[in-house]
Amino acid sequence: MHDAHRKAAEQHELAAQAHRTAAEDNEKGDEAAESWHSQPALEFSDYAYRLANSLCLKSKNTWP
Repeated sequence: MHDAHRKAAEQHELAAQAHRTAAEDNEKGDEAAESWHSQPALEFSDYAYRLANSLCLKSKNTWP
């Protein structure tokens, strides 16, 4: 289970990094790059959520 937690944390960090990059692109006014970086941010976020939710269900904790 520790590996699954580590993997979820890694996905959260990748999502955060992609979101930061998309935000920087937005500040520069580069809409194409912002859009391009937003897609992997969404994918990393979604995968991290699914991993965390799965871990929560396996540990029988409640998830808001």
